[in-house]
Amino acid sequence: MVIELDGFFENSFLIGNTCSITDLSNKYRIAKNQCTNMSEFTDVFCRLFQFERVPSSHLESVRSDIVIDIDTDYIYAPS
Repeated sequence: MVIELDGFFENSFLIGNTCSITDLSNKYRIAKNQCTNMSEFTDVFCRLFQFERVPSSHLESVRSDIVIDIDTDYIYAPS
């Protein structure tokens, strides 16, 4: 599963095990509650749920399965 994190501090792509939007929403909430600053969200999320950043050399060929807007807390599947 490829997740796009879209936010003011960072736009990044993560890869990890497939889960439902409901499960992802719960994981997002847990990681967000553990952050003292949203700029560290990606690192916290990856550490807690065994996701990895997609290397920048592969970004052109990556399409996200789910987008998490970390500014608005909106999680959705892109069309």
